[in-house]
Amino acid sequence: MLTVNEVFRSIQGESTRAGAPCTFVRLTACDLRCSWCDTLYAFHEGVPRTVDEVVQEVERHGCGLVEITGGEPLLQSDARLLMERLVASGYTVLLETGGHISLERVPPGVVTIMDIKCPGSGEAHRTDWSNLARLTDKDEAKFVIRDREDYQYARGVLEAHALAGRVAAVLFSPVHGVLDPRDLVEWVLADRLPVRVQVQVHKYIWGPDKRGV
Repeated sequence: MLTVNEVFRSIQGESTRAGAPCTFVRLTACDLRCSWCDTLYAFHEGVPRTVDEVVQEVERHGCGLVEITGGEPLLQSDARLLMERLVASGYTVLLETGGHISLERVPPGVVTIMDIKCPGSGEAHRTDWSNLARLTDKDEAKFVIRDREDYQYARGVLEAHALAGRVAAVLFSPVHGVLDPRDLVEWVLADRLPVRVQVQVHKYIWGPDKRGV
């Protein structure tokens, strides 16, 4: 069984697939409390559903790209079974995870997008650094950045772990409504970092508070 917050079809708002149609499966619960979290409703709201029921709903949306997100999806043991079922059915499956829970049991066909927490989140101390070794050249590493301190932290991690040469993309994302994206772009260009600056496209289209998009 899974506790599911919502299942909906929209476009990818982030990652290298930004703009692509995608079905999202948002699972309930998270044991982090990031200062900039924009899905507080996923901490507790949700209903129990079987893996079969979730797969059937994904099928009804008719989209080949699926993201498993949260909350923190890896808190639910059946999330692995859901991902296995979707991969076996031919879907491209993305996993959005906070990086503090081991990626060891993530099915190999899944594209992991690991959110490496910066100090501004209040949760940087929770990162499971052994997960970096589990990322492959199909996966992506993301840093959500709220200020210059976060940027310098992310740059340090990028360089210390040679991330750009080990994953498909390193994403630097400004906290929406807090850090001006132009500032982040200028810092990245000045330092010639091999990263991709991204904004949350869905928030520019529907506004920051719209759910189900």
